[in-house]
Amino acid sequence: MTEPPTTDVLRITPAAPLASVQGTLALAVQPRQEPPTVRPRRPEGGADVVSIDRRARREVEAWSCRFAQAAVEIVGGDRPVTQLLRWSSPAVYADLDRRAQLVARAGGHQAGQARVQPVRPRVVGVRTCFVDSGVVEAGLHVRYGRRSRAVAARFERRNGRWVCTALEFA
Repeated sequence: MTEPPTTDVLRITPAAPLASVQGTLALAVQPRQEPPTVRPRRPEGGADVVSIDRRARREVEAWSCRFAQAAVEIVGGDRPVTQLLRWSSPAVYADLDRRAQLVARAGGHQAGQARVQPVRPRVVGVRTCFVDSGVVEAGLHVRYGRRSRAVAARFERRNGRWVCTALEFA
């Protein structure tokens, strides 16, 4: 009979004592003594990189609101995607078409055919940021009944008209 091989036994060090804040956030619990800082209101519109006059801002905000309204109606199946062909980059146009087809397939209807819906999407707010005099980024608030969604868009001025070069639904 052979003897089992001998092995060295490793001594395990005792566990560290538990601190009284183990598993909690280390927050300062002292009350604040100073009043809260009040930040001045931003000028109308947002944090622009370049300054834009109010009239131009309002025109772009109104245009981006109309574009977004048409985009959410396209995705919902109320409009054909061809209505935004002139004002969309090829990538945005393809993405809108793909989204409209997916929603139509899931809902069992034809994309671009006006259909009866209990709730229609509605753009209720827009915020713009002028990156350049010919580049605008917009954040849009879209309501679907009681639900809300955000849409982010980038518009660039090309050949005398605004073109959506990026569109993201959240």
